[in-house]
Amino acid sequence: MTDTTFDITVILNYYAPYVSGLTETARVVAEGLAAQGWRVAVVTACHDPELPAEEVMRGVHVFRAPIAFKIGRGPVSPAFLTLARRIARRSRMLHLHLPMLEAGAIAMIAPRIPILSTYHIDVWIPPTLTSRIQIAGVNLSARVALRRSTHVVVNSDDQARHSLHWPSIDAGDWSSIPAPCLDPRGGAPVYRDGPGHHVGFLGRIVPDKGIEFLIRAFLRTAAPEDRLLLGGEHDTVAGGSNIAFLREIVGGDTRVRFLGALERDETRDFYASIDTFALTSVAESFGIVQAEAMMCGLPVVGSNLPGGRTPLLDTGFGLLTEPGDVPAIADALVALRGYPAEERQRLAEKARKLYSAESCIERYSTLFSRLSTEQDVPERTALPMVVAPK
Repeated sequence: MTDTTFDITVILNYYAPYVSGLTETARVVAEGLAAQGWRVAVVTACHDPELPAEEVMRGVHVFRAPIAFKIGRGPVSPAFLTLARRIARRSRMLHLHLPMLEAGAIAMIAPRIPILSTYHIDVWIPPTLTSRIQIAGVNLSARVALRRSTHVVVNSDDQARHSLHWPSIDAGDWSSIPAPCLDPRGGAPVYRDGPGHHVGFLGRIVPDKGIEFLIRAFLRTAAPEDRLLLGGEHDTVAGGSNIAFLREIVGGDTRVRFLGALERDETRDFYASIDTFALTSVAESFGIVQAEAMMCGLPVVGSNLPGGRTPLLDTGFGLLTEPGDVPAIADALVALRGYPAEERQRLAEKARKLYSAESCIERYSTLFSRLSTEQDVPERTALPMVVAPK
């Protein structure tokens, strides 16, 4: 593997087996391109010391740099930049996933090859003594990387135009490609518990997912036989989980169940076990899980956030609520009970057409094909490096 030349090198802080919307987008696209015959490498930080420094995962060559320590969610790896530059020198193109603290430096030290940056979301960190400094540093890096990118991809026009970095995104070529969603149908309702209305959440158990508001809303209106199923990782999430706080809110109510991390087959069973899906985030760029829920015929309670509201606006399959508005979330959960079966089927088909992973991968493949054939690719010019925290 050490002598391989790559068509595309993907660079990001976290990669599989770590799971988040950003890492899943990177993984699905990288593996999809590799399946088409592209030689794809990934440079990432080694979030788990048990993982190998190099391996091939489903056709993708993965290189991991050891982590010295972490600041909040951000891994600090002195070897990361060196590794990224070494693999970039053997590559025809780079694919950066932002936000990433090192993105600006990587874009500046990379060889003169096309850089495609996928900008997922404006960084959000729970308020702490150092969070403003962390946000400012990541924003500075993003601004430099975006300005030096040959092309920028965002999840939606809505996300891009409401971003702090819209001026940098709009300074050159950009396009919107919805995040890739794998068809999660075909599961069995193994998590179902009785005849009541089952509401589900799936994702990392972290503050920005707004799970506390969902729990409070559910408990306001739930009947004795209703259930709230909360699936997702909480032991190893970057930045730490708020599960202890969430358990306090639940207060031992047996109608609310934490399922823990679910493998892909288990997520199929999860979607087959619920009647309504809820993603009541306070920060969200797209929300792959809500689009996947729609693909299964499930109406969604979502948050009215730029980017995060896109699947609901595109399909009309559910209701939007303002972030943190517990009464509104409760009302939406009640309103979506008994959603018409014909509408579920029609809107599920619409969601599958809009958000299929195959469509996303093909659009990325077309973009990389175009970039690989362009000669003398012009770099964007970085603006003065002054960024105020949002």
